[in-house]
Amino acid sequence: MLKKKYTIDLAGQMAECEANYARLMKLLPDFESIDQRLLAVELPNGEPVEFCIEVKERCKYTTMIDISQVQSSIESPPWSVAPYFSLRVYHDAQMAEVIAYDRHRGLRPSYDYPNDKMYQRDEKVQLNTFLGEWLSHCLKHGRALDDSAMCFAISE
Repeated sequence: MLKKKYTIDLAGQMAECEANYARLMKLLPDFESIDQRLLAVELPNGEPVEFCIEVKERCKYTTMIDISQVQSSIESPPWSVAPYFSLRVYHDAQMAEVIAYDRHRGLRPSYDYPNDKMYQRDEKVQLNTFLGEWLSHCLKHGRALDDSAMCFAISE
């Protein structure tokens, strides 16, 4: 039996990146003037976790942003890794895409499977979707720690 080649849903991927840009701008509306924002986010089990959204580089049309877990009051299992995203934000196109996750950089749009790193065929799509889910959770259950007037709980 011949396997069907994976094809990228470009329109769907662009829509996800546009939605991620909108979510990110709600969390970081003043990205042009600040270098970072600390967030307290409540997990589904009720435990708070702190995240940092940090602007790493600003250019005319793009911004590089890192999102990382700062601390947690819950003890993580030894196999668990705190999420770390690197994003490229395109202001002219109003899109935000994951360019790195944890130690994985240089993500391609698609992969043959199996491959050396055991990435899924749609690894980049999955990461951008995960970013969208995570940003949505921050908007619904997060608050800024560095600006007491900024509380999210914004419905999309």
